[in-house]
Formats: sequence, C-alpha cells, structure tokens
Amino acid sequence: MSVIAIVGGQWGDEGKGKVIDLLAEKARVVARFSGGDNAGHTVINPYGEFRLHLVPSGIFYPQVTCIISNGVVINPAVLLEEIDDLHNHGVDTSRLFISARAHLIMPYHTILDGLEEDRRNKGALGTTRRGIGPVFADKVARLGIRAGDLLDRDIFWGRLSAALEFKNIILTKVYQVSPLSAEEIYGQYCHYGEQLAPFIRETSSIIREAATKGELVLLEGAQGALLDPDFGTYPYVTSSSTLAGASCIGTCLGPRESDRVVGIFKAYNTRVGAGPMPTELKDEIGDLIREKAREYGATTGRPRRCGWFDAVAGRFSVQINGLSDIALTHLDIYDGFSSIKICTAYKFNDEVLTSFPSDIAILEKCQPIYEELDGWQESISGIRNFDKLPAAARNYMSRLEDLLSCPISLVSIGPDRRQIISVKELFS
Repeated sequence: MSVIAIVGGQWGDEGKGKVIDLLAEKARVVARFSGGDNAGHTVINPYGEFRLHLVPSGIFYPQVTCIISNGVVINPAVLLEEIDDLHNHGVDTSRLFISARAHLIMPYHTILDGLEEDRRNKGALGTTRRGIGPVFADKVARLGIRAGDLLDRDIFWGRLSAALEFKNIILTKVYQVSPLSAEEIYGQYCHYGEQLAPFIRETSSIIREAATKGELVLLEGAQGALLDPDFGTYPYVTSSSTLAGASCIGTCLGPRESDRVVGIFKAYNTRVGAGPMPTELKDEIGDLIREKAREYGATTGRPRRCGWFDAVAGRFSVQINGLSDIALTHLDIYDGFSSIKICTAYKFNDEVLTSFPSDIAILEKCQPIYEELDGWQESISGIRNFDKLPAAARNYMSRLEDLLSCPISLVSIGPDRRQIISVKELFS
C-alpha cells in the first residue's frame, strides 16, 4: 500500500479524527506524530462518540497497531483516563504502544503554563494551559523526562531531581508560589509508570517494518498548519510543528517515504483562542455556523470563532505541506444557505494581497475580498455519490480546487463514519 501523512490545513479542529478513522479500515499502523492533549479528535462510530486527545484514531479497528510516537508529549493521567474510557466502551487497547522517546508533561509544566498566561494578562496567547509549551521548551533545553525513563526508577529520580531543582527556583523566586515536592511527584509518576509499562517500547521499528512491507501506514497530525511555530500566525501558534514535514521527525520515517499528504479542511474556517483570522464572522451567520456544527473545542469546550473559507491561507497551507489531496469536511453545514462566500484575496491599505503575510501586524489589518457563490437548499447528509450532490455544492468544491491548486479526494457531509463521499481514489 503506502504511507499517508494526514494534517490539518487550517487552525485545527478540521475533522481529522473522522477521516483517519475512515482510512484506518485499510491500515496496518496509525501513528500520531505531534502535539499533546491540547488537541482533540472527535470520532463517532458503532462504539459511541469519543474525544481522543492522545490515542490515535485507528484504535477502533482490530488489525491496526496504534502508536503515540516520539513527536508527541504525554500527560500520563490524561492518557490513562482515555485508555480507561476506551476499555469501558469495549475497545481493545492491546495494540496501543507509546514511544519510549516521547516526552512527559510534568506537574510543573501545567503550573508554569497557567502562570505564564496570567502574567501576559491582556496579551495572553490563549493556550489550553495544559503544559504543552513548557514541556516542548524543556525538550529542546535538554531538561525533559521521557516515557522510557519511567521504566528505570533510578534514572527517573535523577532526572526529576535535576529538573525540579531548577523549576522550583522559577516557581518560588519569579512567581512567588510554593515549591513542588520531588518525592510526591516521584511517587505519583512511578504509579503511572507501572500502569503504562506494558505500552512503552521502541516504536520506530514497528512503523518502519510496516512501511517496508508496503502495508498502509497513516501518520496522524494534530492541530493545523496555521498554528505551526515557523509558518503559522506567530506568536499565536502551538509549540510543535503541525506540518507534514514533522511526520518524518515525529515517527522516524524519512522525507521520501510518504506517498501522499492529505490536508483536512473544513468548508469554512474556525479558530480557538487569540490571533488574527481575517474571515471571522462576528454576526448571525457566524453564530449559525457555530451552532449547526457544534463548534466548541473538543479539549477545552471553548466556542470556536467561525468564518467563511479563507483561500489565501488555504493555498499557503497546501504549499507548505506539499499536499497531494484534500479532504473537505462539514460541507453539510451549508445546507440551506442561499449563498456562500470564499475569501480569494486580502485588502491591506491600498494593496491587494494574494499571498499569506508572515507579519501578523499586517494580517490583523487585512480585510477579506470575497467571491460569492450560490448555495443549495436541500440536505446533502444522506448522499453517498459525488454526482448526486447539488450542482451548487459541486461548484463550490470545484472552485476551492481551483483556488487551492489541489484536488479534493474526500468530502464529509455529516459526523458519522458513513457520511463521507470518495471523490477520487486515495490508495494507489
């Protein structure tokens, strides 16, 4: 088969979980390669409705090996809660493995994340306060603690003691809060280690073996391209790369080993937290999209900001990810709209911009230039054949393909696993 990287094309929350859940039916391995439990994938299938924050979306298929790879940061408490929830719904997790190289979120990471956001006050970035930024900072500062460290208590104690000595200085001297107890954290995480030990191993060989055999390997990204720390709307971004290129570093595969890169886009735009979003609708249309689509964060419950599709940002996402295909989700939310708008360019002062600005000071002042298309008045949620879609819906998709210079291979028209239409063959 092939190796397929799947990434978000916008600001996250595009419906990656559903697409991966569908494609995993033919997969041998699904490997999550970035982010942490600040991301959430909602999956609806015969087992129920799940909000997966760390476990890959392929966990519901008995033949799929699911891997939380080295590029992911893990809060053990969150992961164990997620595993328990899957067990309670009759889902087998014996095929779930955690990379020994994956870094762990420690209590001081979440505390410092919240303190730093409070310090920023009105300039807060809108983080989830789950310790994601601090743990990635420790990773590159070589202060991190990895999942494999839990398997050797002496090594774990040494690394925890060294890290906490430094963190307690920051907590007490900078923020004037109480220090943390190394003994308490040690006991708590040793308990986590006992529960997680059966899952922790060297995972790169599993991924590579499946890829070498030609079996289908899905590389599952988190969040979206416009939250990438290099190419997103910095500083209103996440702390690990969200691009397809990160799937190589985050799983051990080389850059020539991905056969396809699928970008997930909503038929409209959403964003959680602070940062520029040129097409945001602060009116009844934005409210209507939010309520029809239940646009509230799977991780935080925060209402998402909603707006028309931004083809300027979308085209940039296609380019920086090297997308071969697009999966378009939530097209059914436009059922009943008399007309639909697409942002095709920005107006900045007296200039017309067709490229996505790197400077958010410019992006914050950009006004969207819209193209208006006819909508459709019928429900499309029961349609399973592309040719049966209303002409206006097909025309909308065709226009997006032209603007983004990338084909749409899948279109989702509802939350259920079966509510998806294959437009073009994804598997070679």
